[in-house]
Amino acid sequence: MASMRRVLPFLLLTGLLAGAAVASAARHPLPLKPALAKPIDWSRLAGLQTGPPPWNSDSATLKARIRFLGLDRLAYEQLAYHVHAHLDIYVNGRHVTVPKYVGIHFTSALHGTFITELHTHRPDGVIHVESSKRLAYELGQFMGEWGVRLTAGCLGSFRTSCTGLEWWVDGRRRGGDPSRLVLRNHQEIVISIGTPPAHVPKSWPFASSGY
Repeated sequence: MASMRRVLPFLLLTGLLAGAAVASAARHPLPLKPALAKPIDWSRLAGLQTGPPPWNSDSATLKARIRFLGLDRLAYEQLAYHVHAHLDIYVNGRHVTVPKYVGIHFTSALHGTFITELHTHRPDGVIHVESSKRLAYELGQFMGEWGVRLTAGCLGSFRTSCTGLEWWVDGRRRGGDPSRLVLRNHQEIVISIGTPPAHVPKSWPFASSGY
């Protein structure tokens, strides 16, 4: 009995410490490993869209690009790591639609052959990150799938695509290369080229939209 009395406080303390560790991990999750080993070399990506918007999903040439983007050809969605971010794009103040089926390869209008970890289902700007691994997926990987170049100074590959690039996350202006932005849950991302929009969205209604 005496030995049990000595053991119980030890077990209780161990349990408290373990619980504290789990709670701390929830508040301060471990950094994600990069999904992309090195920056994207846009010159190696086949089938980039060279005209002004609107831009289609560029599904037909997706297969030739993903091996340079750190993404996989999946038979179906993987949901072990599952987040949603929202992307708004503006060219000279006009909103550009992010189309459905970016990151999904089709051989016909009704038959998809593979899907990647980053994709869209609807033309609502929601980027689905659905992976079997917890990795730091970047905005540039999604843009590369879409076939729309994104660098520190350029959006797209049309005549004025490198004039006045600005970008924001959750309403806060950011600097540097937006293609290196790590996609996180419920981000509101805004990319603008040329004349910026009159209003920069700070958030998107994820909850009411089912995300």
